[in-house]
Amino acid sequence: MDSRWSDIEQTLRAAGARNIAGVDEVGRGPLAGPVVACAVIMPAGGEGIAGVADSKKLKKGERERLAVLIRAEAVSVALGAASVAEIAQLNIYQATSLAMRRAIGRLRGAQDAILVDGKPIRTLGYPHQAVVGGDSKVYAIACASIVAKVARDRLMTALAERYPAYGWPQNAGYGTPKHIQAIVEHGVTAHHRAAFCRSALEKTRTI
Repeated sequence: MDSRWSDIEQTLRAAGARNIAGVDEVGRGPLAGPVVACAVIMPAGGEGIAGVADSKKLKKGERERLAVLIRAEAVSVALGAASVAEIAQLNIYQATSLAMRRAIGRLRGAQDAILVDGKPIRTLGYPHQAVVGGDSKVYAIACASIVAKVARDRLMTALAERYPAYGWPQNAGYGTPKHIQAIVEHGVTAHHRAAFCRSALEKTRTI
């Protein structure tokens, strides 16, 4: 992000919004693990934290460093998740909406505006403005993406202590060739998304 505060955020501030929540999710596509969302309200004053950007474009060490700074500076930061069972029951779209709704609901105080990465979410339950590519355009959303990514990666690394064969510390549950091969050799765990795994295996058989 060349400018830490986006035009959207500056316009909202000029209209009187003080507590602007940025919301993003991580983990829609993996074969294993929950989908995790974060909602962040950063302080209205100041220039923001240097280096904040879309979490996918940052190296692991930089994400972890920035996540500490974001948590320390934030007016409020909250996480929400939807489990593998909820993803199977609801579908990934609705599970993502649920994770975001949980994160927003855990923020302290009221939000004057909510900015969400991606397209509008009809079931979110909160008035919001959606920004396609928001994690690389909107400071508060970028902050949320970093905290969510770090939290989910740490969770997958912790789960890998019980299930070391799948390489979750390296692939975060995504369908890398090594992860798919491990599923072929060892089967799925309780933390795998069964439907996602079936689809991934079917694709490998057609290649």
